[in-house]
Amino acid sequence: MRCSFFVLYISDKYFLMDIFLQQIINGLVLGSIYALIALGYTMVYGVLGIINFAHGEVLMIGAMVSLSLLRLILSLTSDLPGWLTLLIVLPITMAVCAGLSYWIERIAYRPLRHAPRLAPLISAIGMSILLQTIAMLIWSRNPMTYPQLLPSSPIEIGATGATITGKEIVIVAVALAVMCGLLFLVEKTKLGRAMRATAEQTQIAALMGVNPNRVISITFMLGGALAGLAGVMIASNYGNVHFYMGFIPGLKAFTAAVLGGIGNLQGAMLGGLLLGLIESLGAGYIGELTGGVFGSNYQDIFAFLVLILVLVLRPTGLLGEKVSDRA
Repeated sequence: MRCSFFVLYISDKYFLMDIFLQQIINGLVLGSIYALIALGYTMVYGVLGIINFAHGEVLMIGAMVSLSLLRLILSLTSDLPGWLTLLIVLPITMAVCAGLSYWIERIAYRPLRHAPRLAPLISAIGMSILLQTIAMLIWSRNPMTYPQLLPSSPIEIGATGATITGKEIVIVAVALAVMCGLLFLVEKTKLGRAMRATAEQTQIAALMGVNPNRVISITFMLGGALAGLAGVMIASNYGNVHFYMGFIPGLKAFTAAVLGGIGNLQGAMLGGLLLGLIESLGAGYIGELTGGVFGSNYQDIFAFLVLILVLVLRPTGLLGEKVSDRA
């Protein structure tokens, strides 16, 4: 009897370890998506000092545009490899989202740049609802299936029992590459210096020959391009798109940006990864910890609990916000 109990204990222990490792992998993938979106929030906040709450809807438009492009290409030819088809669609989608963000800044934010802080927030919410409505009219109010063009076969990680797919590897790699590219842009290029100068003091930057309007527009366009990239990654990962798909990821990415320290690029990446890990581990163990009362569908609770705790205990986030490094 004692021997069978010991065997059962060991098997349960390994089972829990399998779950733990799998949830870590899931958390890194989810966190990479949040980080991609949070980087867009952080860049805009770093330069302009406002939260672009229409950012999630730009992500949604990106996913919808990429779906239309994929349908067009697949109707013309089905001989192209999936990764090549996606590679053709991706830059066009990012360009469309960059252009959309440019006009959002011109229409919804630039006229209110010197208005009270509440005005841009209300304008952003209005723009968000407008984009949702436009997407619903152009595409559909019903969820649509997104073609699976990246490898989705599970790859076992050693003898751990955990698995990862090709598309999940691509998502994590893309997020890390974008993070490194943005850090290089901000720290080593002329545009990055202009961004830092505009973030520090707009009027003084203008006196030194920097065009603040141009810098702010480019920053919004970069954020929009990142949102388009994140939209394609989310659609590829989950296999469907709908007109309200950007709302919850947008809020969670905002939470990730606040967690890491909004205005700080490294903070956005760290906050995204941490939030993804917290959410995945919580979803994996909440059923066991509550005796089956709550299931994994309650995973959204963790993201917003983190937001409340960070705002109460450390409003500046884990890495804080260094004004001179904002971008």
